[in-house]
Amino acid sequence: MTISPFLAALGSEGQPADRAKDMDLYGWLIGSWEMETVHYRDDGTIEKWDGECHFGWVLEGRAIQDVWIRPKRPAPSTMYGTTLRVFDPGIGGWHIIWSDPLNQDYSRQIGRAEGKDIVQIGDDSRGLQARWRFTEITANSFHWIGEERAAESTPWRVTYEHFARRTAS
Repeated sequence: MTISPFLAALGSEGQPADRAKDMDLYGWLIGSWEMETVHYRDDGTIEKWDGECHFGWVLEGRAIQDVWIRPKRPAPSTMYGTTLRVFDPGIGGWHIIWSDPLNQDYSRQIGRAEGKDIVQIGDDSRGLQARWRFTEITANSFHWIGEERAAESTPWRVTYEHFARRTAS
């Protein structure tokens, strides 16, 4: 299979030397992962799926892009989205842009390290505040927690958890 000119221009083998230190926060994610997903619905019910996600260097290695798919292919998708992560030295953090066109779900966040975790905070397309956290990070696994709230005065509510295991580097 040949790679299209678009995909060849988008993808990159790695980050540029002048950005290497800044890219460490998310660079460890590069590769493929399988995951178990738990969705805590508003009505108190719980849904579970398996899924996959893939991370790669893009834009001459100046950004990291991923694809999250639920359930695993080849089953029909209920979620098929992508995140673009770009480090901004001016704010010492990452601009995070999520898009799931299948569900018309969009979010814009700022990501930073908080201790051993990565925390991304911003707003979603419904006008809710969203906090996404990578926790329990190892070279071959992570726990991702998605939370939301309507306002600063309300507590965070866990809506999703992903338990991911690396399948390929």
